[in-house]
Amino acid sequence: MTADTALRRRITLTGAVTWAGLWAFIGGLLIAVLVVVLASLTQQLSSGWLPGRLTIKWYSGAWSYFDLPSLLTTTLLVALAVVALSLLVAVPTAFALSRLSFPGKRLVMLLFLVPQVIPTMSYAVPLATLVYQLRLNDTVPGLVLVNLVPSLPFAVLVLIPFVDQIDPRVEQAARVFGAGTRQVFVRILAPLMVPGLLAAGVLTLVRVVGQFELTFLVAGPHSQTIVVALFGASLQAGQLPSQQIDAMAVIYMLTTLVLLLIALRFVDPTSVAARNRR
Repeated sequence: MTADTALRRRITLTGAVTWAGLWAFIGGLLIAVLVVVLASLTQQLSSGWLPGRLTIKWYSGAWSYFDLPSLLTTTLLVALAVVALSLLVAVPTAFALSRLSFPGKRLVMLLFLVPQVIPTMSYAVPLATLVYQLRLNDTVPGLVLVNLVPSLPFAVLVLIPFVDQIDPRVEQAARVFGAGTRQVFVRILAPLMVPGLLAAGVLTLVRVVGQFELTFLVAGPHSQTIVVALFGASLQAGQLPSQQIDAMAVIYMLTTLVLLLIALRFVDPTSVAARNRR
């Protein structure tokens, strides 16, 4: 057996194991989702694999019981506000951290990493205490404030590689021809930053919609998001039919999926990855 033959067999075996693991993961995920979907359509729970009769009454019950229009409105309002404020502050911050060298720069970068690596509950409780002291609990501004804490540094970290890819000589050339700071940013840098802004916005949006701990600690009857309502429904398993809770879970999955599909309509992950490699 030659060395080339042994290498090809090794690569083939590695590829087979990788694909088998990938399809096993996808299959397990699809089965888990299918179980929840079938349970949400079941008229009555049975011991078999498939439901005896199908119905959609649990979805209409969840829609009215949880006041889903209000939940979806609050969720989207909070998510869009957090994305807009995060990008508004993250763009100049990312440019400063990318272009400038100053004492303590590494410490600043480390501080931006802290909310991403430490458990959320370690800073959620003191942050929620501050929100209660400001009397912003059970309000949309309170939800936006607590979600900005991890989302803003996350957006900065996403944008920095995109800023690094912009050649500083482009800015210098624009200034040579008389462009001011505002013109350089609006006409030169902003178009080059569009892929980064979209990527940061998409990732931040998905994170905020799925954020539970921070939202749960400051939310109330008038400012619940869909993920908090779903958690509250799971605690009422003895009071609510399990099919209705499953219907709520399916609605949450569909909401996240729709937001992700809308985001992918504007952002191509493959092009973003290729841009990062260059």
